[in-house]
Amino acid sequence: MNLYELKAFVILTETLHFAKTAEEINVSPSALSRIISRLEEEAGTDLLERTNRKVELTPNGKLFAEFARETLAHKQELEATFRGEKNRISGTLHVYASVTACYVILPVFIKKLSEKYPGIQLAIETGDPAGAIPAVRDGRAQLAVAAIPEDGLSYMETISLKHTPLIFAAKKGADFSAEGSPQDIISTVPLILPKTGLARRRFDQWTKSRNVNPIIAAETEGNEAILALAQLGLGMGLVPQIVLESGRYPDNFTIHSAGNILGYYDIGFIRRSEIYGTQTARKIQAAVKDILHSTDWRIV
Repeated sequence: MNLYELKAFVILTETLHFAKTAEEINVSPSALSRIISRLEEEAGTDLLERTNRKVELTPNGKLFAEFARETLAHKQELEATFRGEKNRISGTLHVYASVTACYVILPVFIKKLSEKYPGIQLAIETGDPAGAIPAVRDGRAQLAVAAIPEDGLSYMETISLKHTPLIFAAKKGADFSAEGSPQDIISTVPLILPKTGLARRRFDQWTKSRNVNPIIAAETEGNEAILALAQLGLGMGLVPQIVLESGRYPDNFTIHSAGNILGYYDIGFIRRSEIYGTQTARKIQAAVKDILHSTDWRIV
């Protein structure tokens, strides 16, 4: 196995999609499949479970992914040494954030990080906010922006930035009525909901406790996708208000309060509390900690 093959495997573990990975590393899907087969042959075990619909890591595949990431990180550290930049903090910081977080939260952080630590490059993965905590927990990201659970997160540090209510957003002029209490709305109006995440857990817990039968028109991943479907008039979307306000067409929607039944989102930075990994990785994490703790986020 070589470093190129290890990099291909790491990218595949992040996308879990052969065609997307092949396009990113500029090879054909069949060539990528041969790379993975060679790695599995050399490792002496199956690294992936492949079906026509999805790709998943086997338990041994997860261990191999950790080995591959560490090997590539050591390579990067060695290259920095050879360039005489050992004392300069350089390398790649992996961040997971939603599209909204990229607009609203990350600009200030990126500005401060680049000013103080110009040698640190960013690799930002955007996606469903529900994937933020798993990305940090699994080591795919050293920093994430996400809703912070009310009971906190074990072994993780959280820094609160924004407080925003959960609301129902409907296309202006939609041909369904959304009058009355939140309970009336939930039981009479078609809804567009997130598949997973904090908002969905709160919604399911509340409807179950009140024996309410919601009308679910669609489920999707990502708040921006929820608003896109709501704008088509399919139903009312459940999103944090900050997503609507920072979106492209906030004036195209009517806001309906969820009252206190679903509460507020506490949005902030999430990172693992301990500093871990290679010497380069530890320096990058220390730099992130420095930026997070030296900034007064209350006035940002």
